[in-house]
Amino acid sequence: MNKHTRTLATALVTALALGVTGCSGGAKSGGSQDRKNPAASTNGAVVGGTPQKGGTLTVLSNQDFTHLDPARNWVMPDMDFGTRLLYRTLVTYRAEPGAKGSELVPDLAEDLGTPSNGAKTWTFRLKPGLKYEDGTPITAQDIKYNVERSFSPDLPGGPDYAARYLAGAKGYQGPAQGRHLDSVKTPDARTIVFELHTAFAEFPFATTLPTFAPVPPKQDKGPQYDSRPFSSGPYKIETYARDKQIVLVRNPHWDPKSDSVRKAYPDRIVVTMGLKGNQIDDRLIASSGADASAVSWAQLRPESISKVLTKADVKARLLAESSSCTEMVQMHTGRAPFDDLKVRQAVQWALDREAIVTAAGGPAVTDASSAAMPGSLFTGGKQPDTLKIPLSGDPEKAKQLLKEAGKADGFSTRLTVSVNDKAIGEAIQQSLGRAGIKVTIETVDPSAFYDTIGDTKNRTDLVYTGWCPDFPSGTTFLPFVFDGRYIKEKGNSGNHSLFRDDATMKRMDEIAAMTDGAQANKAWQELDGQILAKAPVAPGAMKRRSLLVGTNIAGAYGHTSWSGQIDYATVGLKDPSKSAN
Repeated sequence: MNKHTRTLATALVTALALGVTGCSGGAKSGGSQDRKNPAASTNGAVVGGTPQKGGTLTVLSNQDFTHLDPARNWVMPDMDFGTRLLYRTLVTYRAEPGAKGSELVPDLAEDLGTPSNGAKTWTFRLKPGLKYEDGTPITAQDIKYNVERSFSPDLPGGPDYAARYLAGAKGYQGPAQGRHLDSVKTPDARTIVFELHTAFAEFPFATTLPTFAPVPPKQDKGPQYDSRPFSSGPYKIETYARDKQIVLVRNPHWDPKSDSVRKAYPDRIVVTMGLKGNQIDDRLIASSGADASAVSWAQLRPESISKVLTKADVKARLLAESSSCTEMVQMHTGRAPFDDLKVRQAVQWALDREAIVTAAGGPAVTDASSAAMPGSLFTGGKQPDTLKIPLSGDPEKAKQLLKEAGKADGFSTRLTVSVNDKAIGEAIQQSLGRAGIKVTIETVDPSAFYDTIGDTKNRTDLVYTGWCPDFPSGTTFLPFVFDGRYIKEKGNSGNHSLFRDDATMKRMDEIAAMTDGAQANKAWQELDGQILAKAPVAPGAMKRRSLLVGTNIAGAYGHTSWSGQIDYATVGLKDPSKSAN
């Protein structure tokens, strides 16, 4: 039974990974579904060859991190940066481009975990001799401590798999005043045992998340730990000035012999923050001086796409891996007028997804979305279209729905978008306006965006945001975006529609209890359409993460498991002597 449980998880991921690689074709009406990767010359390959050890890698960024504290880090690019450079987790993803990047490998643990009790209990044994940046040993108790601190009310916003799956976790508020979880046991310094309230064959995938990184209790400074996480990875923080710069230097106590994933090529990594998006794009297109040894944190601005695709030498430095994420307009279903199904359906019918695709950079780097889950979680790697709404919307149908809801004259509302998505916000504003819904846009800095929309009492009625599966299964998508039992007042993640639907939650529990992976996969796909019919969200777009790198960069590719962000485990420089000091 234990062997079957592990095989089930592996088979499910293998099947879904094949789905990811199989979505290169299939244009839909209007040309908005052209899935050809603009970086086809480098797709599945590594840009720049194998790096040389040394030098300084520069990251040009328009923002600070949302969180680096491993208890709070749940934004895909930030998780990539944190878990590849600063801290290690029990299990991690293989450092390879394409589908192989979705395969698990042991990290701090010696293997991928041993299930027992019908996959309700998972045991991990740590590798010997693991150390922090000061040379002190990493222990199983430190991993237990970080899992426990992830429950702390003053550390909101992080992955909540522990809260969802650990036995006896309901009402737990973290390790303050010496309170601990009995369902996480550490019989010795190298052994950690997790007792779950339900079978969870995919639990090893959850242990790739920062929640399962070690934090030594003596170093914990509560919310201030965000500015100086203690390193168990190949680099440690030398300096960190919020919204300005973070500098990483080598951790001398990281042992590469214990780490099959991280190559740690650069001597230093400098993230320069607060730059304008067009400034970053222009600097990397020119790739002169120190910028030749730089990579971009944020995606190319839409107006920069044509500058890159029309120049062969620049296009060769473009990464455009699928993000495996979907973006959507989420409506506050607990507030009028969006507590009315007809009003929410009117938004779905009014939304012009072709305009969103154009605002995001065009069909070369963006697809219109027709489902909640990304195509990678559907059989064949392609989203279904259960709503049958034209890509350009139908304002007249939307007006009729508003009339049926008693809103024939329309109404006014507010929409929150990231500064990076301002053009998308304007496309939403214009398309809803044609149906009589007057939208005021509120833009938020990317580093503060999730905290802003996670404040359920003070946020706007509409938000444009997305969700990325933490691993290739419906388990890690629909319950996180639509299960009303895990809505928080502060630090709310995923369910920004504040959707609470008893029938949906009951069905989620039934699917989670299924032992047949194929049956569960089919059930998640069917539930996706059933949820969309209740209209808590309006599907928007699926983006490829378009990132440009300098001419001196090597070992660069977009990692499938971190929404196409550069894999910081392997990136480095062709010639370290040409980089900035």
